[in-house]
Amino acid sequence: MSRPSHDHPTTTPSGRPRRSVPGSGLAKGLAVTLRTMTRKTVTEQYPDAQPALPPRSRGVIGLFEENCTVCMLCARECPDWCIYIDSHKETVPAAAPGGRERSRNVLDRFAIDFSLCMYCGICIEVCPFDALFWSPEFEYAETDIRDLTHERDKLREWMWTVPAPPALDPGAEEPKEIAAARKAAEKLAAARAEPTEPTDPQEGAS
Repeated sequence: MSRPSHDHPTTTPSGRPRRSVPGSGLAKGLAVTLRTMTRKTVTEQYPDAQPALPPRSRGVIGLFEENCTVCMLCARECPDWCIYIDSHKETVPAAAPGGRERSRNVLDRFAIDFSLCMYCGICIEVCPFDALFWSPEFEYAETDIRDLTHERDKLREWMWTVPAPPALDPGAEEPKEIAAARKAAEKLAAARAEPTEPTDPQEGAS
């Protein structure tokens, strides 16, 4: 099947060749330029005036160290291999006599190389314990590319710039975890509020 030639002029629905007015494209371009020239320019005086960023801006990644269990899932799923994690195991003594000792992972290093990071957010999505969060912070430029590898102390500082999560929908169903905790608290409060029957002092004497 042969392709239509671009040498032939386009045709109208009736089959007649469509003729363009000479200079119409130039006139349209000049019209756009004139409309833009008459508009008032808006210039944000950065860095004196900070830009108003959207609430879900992808600036840097903050680390909430207390939630990290060193499962290495974020480092394995990272397509750029820009997350570096080191850890060691510690033995936790038994909580009760006769119990068994347990071992747990202790985080030694958590670093992200932002010169390699492509801000895909996969590490944040796959973290099962909510240890990584998006921060709108974007002022972390460096003169040396090697300084773009930020350790866990810097990632922890960025956690304080993470915005609060949006409010829940009033018509949404209550989460099961919150419902279970609320019912348990109500039962405990009801048990404490029940009056206890006073004991007869004669019963104790007899």
